[in-house]
Amino acid sequence: MPRSCAPSSRTPAALYALTAGAFGIGTTEFVIMGLLRQVAADLQVSLPAAGLLISGYALGVFVGAPLLTLATDRLPRKAVLIGLMMVFTLGNLACALAPDYGWLMAARVITSLAHGTFFGVGAVVAAGLVPAERRARAISVMFTGLTVATLLGVPAGAWLGLHAGWRATFWAVTAIGGLATMVIALLVPADRATSAAGSVRRALAAVSRPPVMLGLLTTTLGYAGVFTVYTFIQPVLVQVSGLPDRAVSPVLLVFGVGMIAGNLLGGRFADRAPTAAIPATLLALAAVLALLGAAMHQAPAMVVATGLLGVAAFATVAPLQAWVLQRAGDDGRNLASSLNIGAFNLGNAAGAWLGGLVVGHGGGLARLGTAGALITLAGVAVSALALRRVRPAAIQPC
Repeated sequence: MPRSCAPSSRTPAALYALTAGAFGIGTTEFVIMGLLRQVAADLQVSLPAAGLLISGYALGVFVGAPLLTLATDRLPRKAVLIGLMMVFTLGNLACALAPDYGWLMAARVITSLAHGTFFGVGAVVAAGLVPAERRARAISVMFTGLTVATLLGVPAGAWLGLHAGWRATFWAVTAIGGLATMVIALLVPADRATSAAGSVRRALAAVSRPPVMLGLLTTTLGYAGVFTVYTFIQPVLVQVSGLPDRAVSPVLLVFGVGMIAGNLLGGRFADRAPTAAIPATLLALAAVLALLGAAMHQAPAMVVATGLLGVAAFATVAPLQAWVLQRAGDDGRNLASSLNIGAFNLGNAAGAWLGGLVVGHGGGLARLGTAGALITLAGVAVSALALRRVRPAAIQPC
């Protein structure tokens, strides 16, 4: 390992550079939710068609994460991160210039290809910047960029789109991408390329281990439970809880604050109790989803439950990411990390679909909390199987 890559006892500046990249990518993923009406009107498509821009992005992440990770496996990680941020920046530029719906969809999918590999490789780099006992916390710091994007970037992008047009939002995200690229180039330490023959074969073998595969399934089920509810949070707040439309943004701000708190708490928990962190955080998430189902008919209780959902949802991120990093070992670290980001996005897409089934087949909005809790409990069961495949003595802090 080059001298510049040695783990530091302090939080290195390079970690905040990765956080900046995560902020930009998180913003572009979710900001489209606040721009659907403007995009639909400008490009003369229906709202459901505009909504497919979200699904297309999520599926692009799921497909692109393993493919790009394998394609760049032998390259220096810093070079990979810079290249991915350039793809991200150019993809958002293409979104800003899109003349029609098909162009915009293609640009969104191209942009999404960088998402999973950036977070996957970035998590590996983040973990390598600090001592072993602080690795999960380092991952959570990087993922803070994603939570801040939800808290600040997405509302700001929606506001800008409302006042200056949806293209202005993508111009702004393009600028963020350019800035993040420069910061990563300046601050992330250099590393060597891996040149050992058969590295792709070893990576595939590493991620095919049962504890890794079960970890990926746990991630998918856990987040499917979250997005069974969160996809429909606006109509739930207005139609079930009785809040006015103008109150939705402040409630989502509460959710965003909860995400930041949960992300940092989850990282600390995973470092201190790696064996217990995954089932404990998922059980807490299932409990909050069930509570949310009970709180929907009381507006004040629903506001509190929405904040708790943010805490519980993102408390699971660092433990799940650290688990797959550890169980895949050195050979499969990059690929497993990227696959887990794809698993989060597959959970997003599956949760939205399952929530739609609940709403459209007689269950109604009020049943979403219960449905989400049951799906997340399935993730708890899978995590128990994963832990049984590993001897307790072999589980070390990630």
